[in-house]
Amino acid sequence: MRRAFVLGAFAFFLAVLTALPSSQLRAQEAGRLGVEPWSEAVVSVAAFEPATRLFRHAGGWRLVASGEMSRGELDYYRLPASVTGAFERWCAPRAETGCIRFVRIDGAERQGPIRPAARAWDTGGIYSIMVRSDDVSALYDKALELGWWAESPPIRFQFGASDLRNVVLTGPHGIHLAVYERITPEFTAFPLGPISQGFNAMRMVRDRASARDFYAEKLGFDRLFDSDREPAEPAFSNFSIPYNLTPQIVRAAAALQPSLPGETGRVEVMQITGFTGRDHSARASLPNFGIVSVRYPVRDIGVYRAFLNAQGVELTYEAQGVTVGTLGRLDMIAVRDPDGNLTEFYQAP
Repeated sequence: MRRAFVLGAFAFFLAVLTALPSSQLRAQEAGRLGVEPWSEAVVSVAAFEPATRLFRHAGGWRLVASGEMSRGELDYYRLPASVTGAFERWCAPRAETGCIRFVRIDGAERQGPIRPAARAWDTGGIYSIMVRSDDVSALYDKALELGWWAESPPIRFQFGASDLRNVVLTGPHGIHLAVYERITPEFTAFPLGPISQGFNAMRMVRDRASARDFYAEKLGFDRLFDSDREPAEPAFSNFSIPYNLTPQIVRAAAALQPSLPGETGRVEVMQITGFTGRDHSARASLPNFGIVSVRYPVRDIGVYRAFLNAQGVELTYEAQGVTVGTLGRLDMIAVRDPDGNLTEFYQAP
């Protein structure tokens, strides 16, 4: 019956698509089709405690659930039958979304980290989870105490009308946490504290335009910003780019989300031109260690899947009735962007 419903939704949606002008078939459709901001990032680790230490001790995050990964979820990721898995889901204080699901896969052969010994200009694999803070400098000091590292000390810069302080913290397996403090204007969209809920996820890409257009035209996301401008004068970089080279090394970025306005559920793509790095896109899967994906709830997965199909988007993973701890029994699909990065969508029946 479920299959019949999905096929029916697909047929209905194809009929709707043929009646729409082509400009409406691409960008700005995800929100109208019920895609909500991502609820969690999936992060693969060798052990929970080193990876969660910063969130627990410095950010006051809470463990909301833990347990074994279901066989259905492991099968969804096409992991061997001999493999088992466990998870811990952590959320910021007073937040139920923008959480992190740490997963530990046991008994699997792996290549190692998704982004081994990588620099910011290496492409492939999700580079960072972005959060906000009410005191970046204090968090930086605490992170160093706890054994984390950083791409650079905190820097201060202007982005549009915002006066920001930022640091990119580095933890186990090269996992990056990009932390932003908005000095002015005051940030009030969601609670802050030392480490807020996740609101964005950065991907380093080979071609900004191709990556941007995948999220905008293939997934139907709205564009928040799109820029390739650099300051004319040298400035300290949060990506370890030497001070004297920052005017020459172009960091072109675009941020997108299912619908505007809103302060959560974003993805960001960045192309760093001037340095040639390695490409790690082939490693961007479980059971390798690192940031695996972000997961978006969808009101009707059948209708959204029909939209993706009409845009020629291939599904990397798909499953129905998958038990995922705390989220329930889900219908799930996953897609890869041009740089191999996973984005997942799910509906609770």
